[in-house]
Amino acid sequence: MYAVNYHRATSLAEAAALVKTGDAKLLSGGMTLIPAMKTRLAAPSDLVDLAHVAELKGITVSGGTVTIGAGSTHFEVSQDKALKAAFPALSHLASLIGDPHVRYKGTIGGSIANNDPAADYPAALLATGATIVTDRREISAENFFTGLFETALEEGEIVKAVRVPIPAQAGYEKFRNPASRYAIVGVFVAKGNGGVRVAVAGAGDSGVFRSKEIEGALASNFAPSALDGVTVASGSLMSDMHASAEYRANLIVVMAKRAVKRANG
Repeated sequence: MYAVNYHRATSLAEAAALVKTGDAKLLSGGMTLIPAMKTRLAAPSDLVDLAHVAELKGITVSGGTVTIGAGSTHFEVSQDKALKAAFPALSHLASLIGDPHVRYKGTIGGSIANNDPAADYPAALLATGATIVTDRREISAENFFTGLFETALEEGEIVKAVRVPIPAQAGYEKFRNPASRYAIVGVFVAKGNGGVRVAVAGAGDSGVFRSKEIEGALASNFAPSALDGVTVASGSLMSDMHASAEYRANLIVVMAKRAVKRANG
């Protein structure tokens, strides 16, 4: 490691002011930033720790919406009783992230701000039509995730919370990398008043995306059998040491069937 200035912010306003210092970076769970610093892939002059900002904490369920503070850990999302009762698919998704160490430290805000293409939350937020609330504005999930490790966040903008409509039925399944637990393919399906929405993580060469083929097949029959014979084009999918684009294309349909089965209870 190298010399770095550490700041423990106690309020959102303080964090917003501190992040303007030098080449400062916001530190939430640190699941990506700290390893990047260790390998010198990132070298910020200052770290602004958000872990003690009370405004970023808390999970509330009100009516048909759940609001999750950006500082909420994956463990908290997976175990919150009100959330598990109202939106079990989201709690289930959080329980699949990494290992216990990652779930106790990693946060939903840090995850979506980093927008790793293999992360799980982006699929849930895109499939449900969620809204990302920052210290400056509100951004729809459709407009928030813009590419691999890229978002609509401006310099110094801080994610405060995510506001997620609770669908009538939802399910998430993923084919996990056995070492990292990241999604080689993850599929979140949601059925609500606006119809069926399906989002895919871990496979797109531009990050999370909606699968129109699967949405179309499930629109009239929300059952795994509706996906028999459905194919997903591999042209815009990634290939790497873990799986080819063609393999991922097949996995998307397989994971979608499992997600629908879970959504149907």
